[in-house]
Amino acid sequence: MQLAMKRALDIVVSFSALLVLAPLLLLVCAAIKLDSRGPIFFRQERWGRNCTKIKVLKFRSMRTDLCDVTGVAQTVRNDPRITRIGAFLRKSNIDELPQLINVLKGDMSLVGPRCHAVGMLAAGVLYEDLCPNYHERHAMRPGMTGLAQMRGLRGPTDRASKARARVASDLYYVNNFSFMLDLRIILGTVRSELTGGKGF
Repeated sequence: MQLAMKRALDIVVSFSALLVLAPLLLLVCAAIKLDSRGPIFFRQERWGRNCTKIKVLKFRSMRTDLCDVTGVAQTVRNDPRITRIGAFLRKSNIDELPQLINVLKGDMSLVGPRCHAVGMLAAGVLYEDLCPNYHERHAMRPGMTGLAQMRGLRGPTDRASKARARVASDLYYVNNFSFMLDLRIILGTVRSELTGGKGF
């Protein structure tokens, strides 16, 4: 029942958000096209539920000629690959909004472990090697936000301890999932975004 309620919330919120945000999304599309050459959207293969592989949508924020389609090469401070509009999209997390389409399709959920690129590294090591129970986090659909993000565990995983803390938060969520926990994470994400941009 709680999983059914979770999916119903995903459908209602993602569909409503896409309708309400349509003018903003169209404006962003135009800005990306005017700012740099290349496609508007960036599609990346990532881990989905039960270790299936899904194609996740984002607004393109990097130069096409320097973009890493695998997502393995993480961003760094003053990354030369990021476009002018891309820097704003990343800072505001607007680049993540196309994932509402993934949520509507059922590839993702509003809340869940953040979906990682296949082959993603943490502190220079494969996540699977760093955390032996890593793939247990894929028992749930990946989310646009999650417990780890609400706790501020986001950004480049250049330290093994930070990566392990993220995975620990994801596993706690998987093992203690409830519809009320999802609502708390959504509200916590909104509060975090409004007070410092740590939600996604």
